[in-house]
Amino acid sequence: MDIAAALKALLLGVLEGLTEFIPVSSTGHLLLMKEVLGFRGPASSVFVIAIQLGAILAVCWLYRLKIWQTARGVFREDKATRFAVNVLAGFLPAAIIGAAAHGFIKAVLFNPWVVAVALVAGGLAILLIERVAPRPFVKHVDAMGWKTALGIGFCQAVAMIPGVSRSGATIMGARLLGVDRATSAEFSFFLAIPTMLGATVYDVLKNWSVLGANTDGVLLIAIGFAAAFAVAMAVVSRVVAFISRYGFAPFAWYRIALGALAIALLAWNGTPQ
Repeated sequence: MDIAAALKALLLGVLEGLTEFIPVSSTGHLLLMKEVLGFRGPASSVFVIAIQLGAILAVCWLYRLKIWQTARGVFREDKATRFAVNVLAGFLPAAIIGAAAHGFIKAVLFNPWVVAVALVAGGLAILLIERVAPRPFVKHVDAMGWKTALGIGFCQAVAMIPGVSRSGATIMGARLLGVDRATSAEFSFFLAIPTMLGATVYDVLKNWSVLGANTDGVLLIAIGFAAAFAVAMAVVSRVVAFISRYGFAPFAWYRIALGALAIALLAWNGTPQ
């Protein structure tokens, strides 16, 4: 395996771990960084999806007690049942729409121009939502109703556009539905587990023939996966505290700056739209 390719996979894995759980679009960052690094090949689009599962497994480990309590009590305890129903309700819109539109999304939307524009638009949306969001009345994930969770799920479906940000869409959707900042972020973490697991399994199965004939591609995914897991382990516990203290405006301005820079560079280099 090419050492340069392995280092690129490692860097992309670190980037995934840093960005998966903040509203800046990990997929968008990965697609832009792939262009910068020249990280291409038959398995590269699968790589972007698959390594996200490393970051999701970090959440599974960090929240293992909550997950275990829910699994153990899902048919016996009202709180566990309600939480499981909320996660399922939040997951279903993205699952259904994603399965139906998978080919279009990968063929048309996975390009740097879409990412750059979505970064700017998403940043502006965050600034607006922070101003108009209603006073929160849901202050714990266990207090959320299934209708609120379903609404958040439809917001998450918008994040299938690269650059929008899955965590950003779910958190901002939750804010508009009366969920406080910390709870919005925490529910976004839990919702990521079935969503990204489903997306990874679906994408890998769809591209199994490509991966099966590309041993190096599988090894690169393993490197990026491990790096994303390790970095996410260090990041997740700090995200909620940062958001509770500073809100989402810092992420919004970062998105706008990065998106504007990407648009300028793409226009300068004449990258096809």
